[in-house]
Formats: sequence, structure tokens, C-alpha cells
Amino acid sequence: QLQLVESGGGLVQPGGSLRLACEASGFTLDFYAIGWFRQAPGKEREGVSCISSSDGSTHYADSAKGRFTISRDNNKDTVYLQMNSLKPEDTAVYFCAVAHLYFYSGCDDALARSGFGSWGQGTQVTVSS
Repeated sequence: QLQLVESGGGLVQPGGSLRLACEASGFTLDFYAIGWFRQAPGKEREGVSCISSSDGSTHYADSAKGRFTISRDNNKDTVYLQMNSLKPEDTAVYFCAVAHLYFYSGCDDALARSGFGSWGQGTQVTVSS
């Protein structure tokens, strides 16, 4: 059974860093894209970043560029999101999800076509002084 489990959230001061992890079970990352999403209270869920396991290509939302870095460890079937220079507006529940690259040309294509599913339970990130 395909399952994703997020971890690494917490409370951090503005300007601080966190590293989120998304561990996959029931499948390997080969031929899949993993995306990180977030949802703040009262707001719609938004895509933050994604990575294609096949070639390592990545995509970032404008809000994440220059501050967040997505990476993968296929040996551990885990995708990480390193978040630096965190801002209060980054406060949200962060989720990871998966898209099968058979159907998409890359993770950015999967994002554009709402192709991600099998959501994890989420991890809370709170940026506050």
C-alpha cells in the first residue's frame, strides 16, 4: 500500500530553518515525482516544490525560490525539503504527495495538471517569535 509520512515540522523563529522529510513506503521513488504542498488556515493548498525521481529535476513556487531546497535519497525512499530564512507567512501544515511520471512529462507538469495524490498526514510548521 502506497503511503507517505511527513516529519520535521515544528516551531521556529523568523529567519530560522527546518528540514522536512517525506518517507515513502509501499513503493519506491523510481518513476515518481514527489511534491511538497502547504495549507495555511483559511487558505487554499498551494504547491511549494517538487522533484522528479527519474532525473532529479525540480520546481519551486516563487515563494520558495532562493530559500527552500528539495532533495531526494532514493536509497531511503525519502524526499527532503530544506527551508531556510523562514518567514511568518510560511506557517502552514506541510504535506507531501506523489505523482506517477508515466502520465506527466515532469513534476512541474504534474503540478500544473493537479496530478499529485496519496497525501500524507501533514506536519505543522509554525514560524513565530
